[in-house]
Amino acid sequence: MLSIKERVKKSIPSWLILIRRYRKVHGVFPNLVRPATFNEKTLYRILFDRRTVLRQLADKAAVRSYVALRLGPQALPELYYLTTRPDTIPFDRLPDRFVVKPTHGCGWFQIVTDKSAIDRDALVGICTGWLNQSYYDISREWVYKEIKPQIMVQEFIDDGGGPVPTDYRLFVFEGTVELIEVNVGHLTRGRVRLYTPAWEKLAPKSGDDVPRPAHLTEMIAAAVTLCGELDFVRVDFFDTPEKLYFGELTTSPECAMGRFLLEGLDRSLGRHWNLPHFTTLRPALRLRYVSQNRRPV
Repeated sequence: MLSIKERVKKSIPSWLILIRRYRKVHGVFPNLVRPATFNEKTLYRILFDRRTVLRQLADKAAVRSYVALRLGPQALPELYYLTTRPDTIPFDRLPDRFVVKPTHGCGWFQIVTDKSAIDRDALVGICTGWLNQSYYDISREWVYKEIKPQIMVQEFIDDGGGPVPTDYRLFVFEGTVELIEVNVGHLTRGRVRLYTPAWEKLAPKSGDDVPRPAHLTEMIAAAVTLCGELDFVRVDFFDTPEKLYFGELTTSPECAMGRFLLEGLDRSLGRHWNLPHFTTLRPALRLRYVSQNRRPV
């Protein structure tokens, strides 16, 4: 049973929570009438865009069929197990290294690099905790609201660079890659680097450079193939000496609360994002608009 505090919090409209968060993070209220910056347009998408494809892209299990159809199954990490019951995970049949994550959230994962050293009961408990949480209640991002909570156990990608692979995040606008965010050490914020598609470093100016990935050309082509029909999607990849692996698709990076390393990049990226006409964002609204504006024959 929810506490009074939890019930009150759930009753607050998502739009109000998100606008207040935006104001706290960015210091200004978002312009949602004429959004201009990348973060404003991300928030606009969260609040108003209800295209079903966005939900599929956010679902860690459902997106696999989307990627396999466009890039082929070889681009995907191998899926060892998918379940709603973490206690049935077949640990004895798994390889020594693997990754565990839920289908209905973002940033939730457990990397296992030595199966013999893990506390299996503790890991099952973590998975159970994920299944009992609604990521929508946390982030208020519509795409996560109806995703079926499941646990995925999949292949660990080893790029030879450390305990976790480098994450390459490509910002794709209408089939054009405009920015590559490189996360060395995956989710280690202090080791983020920004590059152009030609692998020219943008920020930070100091610090170690990240070597050009072996499959950069294929990476860019794959990102365009996956997202060329959409106004914006961020595509994440892992690159090994042998091949390129798909990571995930993100429709609303950092829930519009991201702070870019390079000054002015928020507005610069916003200029590349042409938001679709409002009638394409909500199917019911589109039908009403078409019927009201249909010309007589």
